[in-house]
Amino acid sequence: MPDITGNECHIYWQSVVDTMAEGLFIVDTKGVVVFINPAAELITGYRREEVLGRPCSLFESDTCLACSLEGGRMSCRLFEDGRVVNKRCTVKRKDGKSVHLLKNAMVLHDGHGQVIGGVETVTDITELIDKDRQISGLRRELKRSYGFEGLLGDSRAMRQVFELLESAAQSEAPVVILGESGTGKELAAAAIHQRSPRKNGPFIKVNCAALNESLLESELFGHEKGAFTGAERQRKGRFEAAHGGSIFLDEVGDLPPAVQVKLLRVLQEGEIERVGSHEPVKVDVRAITATHRDLDSLMRQGKFREDLYYRINVIPITLPPLRERLEDVPLLAQGFIERLALRSGRPITGVSRAALDRLMAYPWPGNVRELINAIEYAFVTCREGEILPHHLPPSLLGLSAPGTARPAPRAGGQAQAKTEEQMRAELEQALAASGGHKAKAAELLGISRVTFWKRMKRAGLPD
Repeated sequence: MPDITGNECHIYWQSVVDTMAEGLFIVDTKGVVVFINPAAELITGYRREEVLGRPCSLFESDTCLACSLEGGRMSCRLFEDGRVVNKRCTVKRKDGKSVHLLKNAMVLHDGHGQVIGGVETVTDITELIDKDRQISGLRRELKRSYGFEGLLGDSRAMRQVFELLESAAQSEAPVVILGESGTGKELAAAAIHQRSPRKNGPFIKVNCAALNESLLESELFGHEKGAFTGAERQRKGRFEAAHGGSIFLDEVGDLPPAVQVKLLRVLQEGEIERVGSHEPVKVDVRAITATHRDLDSLMRQGKFREDLYYRINVIPITLPPLRERLEDVPLLAQGFIERLALRSGRPITGVSRAALDRLMAYPWPGNVRELINAIEYAFVTCREGEILPHHLPPSLLGLSAPGTARPAPRAGGQAQAKTEEQMRAELEQALAASGGHKAKAAELLGISRVTFWKRMKRAGLPD
């Protein structure tokens, strides 16, 4: 490798400093700026010739290291400590605007070890700070007047739910949360835990409908080594993991009878037995359950134990479906838009009056979850500004929710042809929004996958 001359070294150094994204300053021991790179010019708005030879106090940093001068040397922490690491500060640009910076600095020594100045690099983090403030402000706003730990609503029905949740949080009694799918039962359970004296303990969630009986029993109560094929080591269950906190049993109405018996024992005696063991293990857990099923009907049919029903049904809380609190739709839609805008960076500001009318006229069989899906769909089809009616999912535009009648066509074949065209357009839009994923497209339209495939075939779309 050929030797690099001092002149070449200087050229390389100058090239690196001129192209680096971070701003770079060099000051002497009196705080006078002796060097500034192009990135620092861009950040501060000052040209190099406007800065060189002037004190660094020119930038009016809120954490200015230059406190005073003593005998020609700066009495500041940089020259006392030798370095500053990841220090946040605010400086004023030439145009008077404030810029948030992340600062790193280190003293410079000559060949004899004498301090001759300091070098400082800065990174502009103004955009990150502004986004953090927006997110914090949104969180405060959502919690302040019309929210409860992530649940949104200002209707009378939801205010009553919030009061019940607050009261239930202060109790140790079991809670059962009732409501249709998509109404926010998991959020309600989490809200109870977060407002309870157990909030610093674990919050463990289990979907009782997602596992078969043998796996569910092991998942809830744990198992001993060798308890069944594949049990190569002892494993703690979810109840043990929730010790000192809360456990949320979603879809408790789907529990098999054998697991219902064991759950009843846990709730009555505060102890579990791992699969393959007869040794009881004490657990201190607050149980919160939820289901979309009619437990009264299941109990009468003998599919749900009566004693377990009365054990978990101490504090019942019913979440209303969205169709029964349509006055919350504008609030929910705007809240979801603001969250998605922050997450995606899309400059979408709200919903137009015409689009909001569509949202208010829809029966929302999928409840709040379906509304979230509709807003996410609109973020795919809308680039900026307000969401307009044609940005909404096709199922909303035609009010073709499951179980609802489509508008009757006008007389004549032209109306029928238009319906076919609309159906094809709906399918194509849903496929585009889902990235070609047919199951997701069916979900966006609020129809089953089988129905979606049939409509694709009828519309002549390729599989």
